[in-house]
Amino acid sequence: QVQLVESGGDLVQPGGSLRLSCVFSGSLFNGYTMAWFRQAPGKQRDLVAGITSGYITNYAASVKGRFTISGDNAKKTVYLQMNSLQAEDTAVYYCNGYLGSRADGSGSYRGYWGQGTQVIVSS
Repeated sequence: QVQLVESGGDLVQPGGSLRLSCVFSGSLFNGYTMAWFRQAPGKQRDLVAGITSGYITNYAASVKGRFTISGDNAKKTVYLQMNSLQAEDTAVYYCNGYLGSRADGSGSYRGYWGQGTQVIVSS
């Protein structure tokens, strides 16, 4: 059984930075594609970034150049470094892990979800 636990969400001022972490419990971490999604109030859950087991990455257009997804196989952890945060980045951020070779989040429906971590960007 796979479990994902996110952390790192916080209240931050516009222009600030945060790093989210997602710890994977279970076997075969390096066989999973990992992804970050976010959901703002009243909106659907959207892909933010994904990374395959071969370290191929994919980003939503709205975060490209500001956010970086990375993974540490030894720690079974995936990170989301978020820079130049904007009010529009305010959302609950969810980690997802699925077996698949595409970093576009297309396999998330059959994957595992974490409980989410809240990010609020406000002055």
